[in-house]
Amino acid sequence: MGFKNLRLNIVLRVIGLTISIIALAYVIYSSSNQVNIVFLGILIVVQLALLLRVLDKSNREIANFLSSIRYDDFTTTYPTSGRGKSMNELYNEFNNVIRKFREIRAEKEANYHYFRTIVQHVGIGLVTFNKLGDIQIINSAAKKLIGIENINNIFELSKVSPKLVESLVKLKTGGSDLVEISVEGSRIQLSIYVIELVLRGEEFKLVSIQNIQSELEEKEMEAWQNLIRVLTHEIMNSVTPISSLASTVEANLVDNVEDDVPIEKDELEDIYLALQTIKRRSAGLIRFVSDFRNLTRIPEPKLQEIEVAKVMDHMKVLLKHDMDIRGINVSLKITPENLKLNIDKELIDQVLINILQNAIHALEENEGEKHLIVNAFLNEFDRPTITIRDNGSGIDEEALTKIFIPFFTTKKQGSGIGLSLSKQIMRKHRGAISVKSVINEGTEFTLRF
Repeated sequence: MGFKNLRLNIVLRVIGLTISIIALAYVIYSSSNQVNIVFLGILIVVQLALLLRVLDKSNREIANFLSSIRYDDFTTTYPTSGRGKSMNELYNEFNNVIRKFREIRAEKEANYHYFRTIVQHVGIGLVTFNKLGDIQIINSAAKKLIGIENINNIFELSKVSPKLVESLVKLKTGGSDLVEISVEGSRIQLSIYVIELVLRGEEFKLVSIQNIQSELEEKEMEAWQNLIRVLTHEIMNSVTPISSLASTVEANLVDNVEDDVPIEKDELEDIYLALQTIKRRSAGLIRFVSDFRNLTRIPEPKLQEIEVAKVMDHMKVLLKHDMDIRGINVSLKITPENLKLNIDKELIDQVLINILQNAIHALEENEGEKHLIVNAFLNEFDRPTITIRDNGSGIDEEALTKIFIPFFTTKKQGSGIGLSLSKQIMRKHRGAISVKSVINEGTEFTLRF
């Protein structure tokens, strides 16, 4: 039977099957005609098979519909007339679902091409790769910066720069590094920043790459200008009085030698005082040059894992006397209590001493309660962080922009190398130091490891 209406088809087949079964029962009980019995038996089997075929066809259509969704095949359409009201409604919903999935896929593909176009045309190099180093996305800017055409795995970059590969593998979320590579015979500095992501249970990294060579050269020139300005100022402050006093002493001695006149006691005292001043200024100049030399000779850190609590306990012992005589209240909070740092303890001790001593000096001018608050914790990128905050006089905005410049200081007796030295030490630890301050409210230094 070729009925398209499924309900009518099933009803007619059930009626036919029922009549055949009744007829078979009648023939069996009313006569022993074997031919009729065999014929009716075959007829019942055929009708049962046809009924099951109709039901199987409906199930197959539902299975095909689900299979098309599973394999993203949304080209199938179903007839919505001539199948009976219920089947027409079912096929109509099938078509609606397929149409909706088709629209979602089209929108998804449009968004994919939209974002892929943006990624390919953005000026910053972008690379994504999984734990095995297999690259999913690498845009044109990244290829141009690194100087490659095609690449499938980040370990292939070893021929460009082994240090670049090492940075990409070792850096964790929020980590950054500067890598120097050679592209077409020119040396360029790349700034690398990494974020770790998990997509569908697979871990991978998103890396941004920027060429900061021109910015570095500009900052380098600015740093040299600032350094030369400070050096010139300090050297001239020492050399000018030395030169002036040496000229005065020379003139006095020349007059006495030429006239063959003995040097009077008063003149000897003047010469003695002048020589003392020359000695004192020369010693100051030597000390300044020594500080400058120390600034350029920071050793490579010998890293070891150590608990923050032990580092801070050492600081307490060193600075307890200074804090007690000034009446400074110290608050220390470490979260978690067993928080650890991978550092060179000697170098980081120097950084902490510099910052804590600056805080102590800032609190000297505070006439009220003096508070020094130290917090150690894991930041949003799971990087160990230490903040040191005081409620001292604060630092004005202009000085705040120069506070890490070598030899710049706001203290009368300061050398101006402590914070600059601290910044270099933190950089050697692949960390960072920053400061924020509000006048008459206090200053906060932040160390990120």
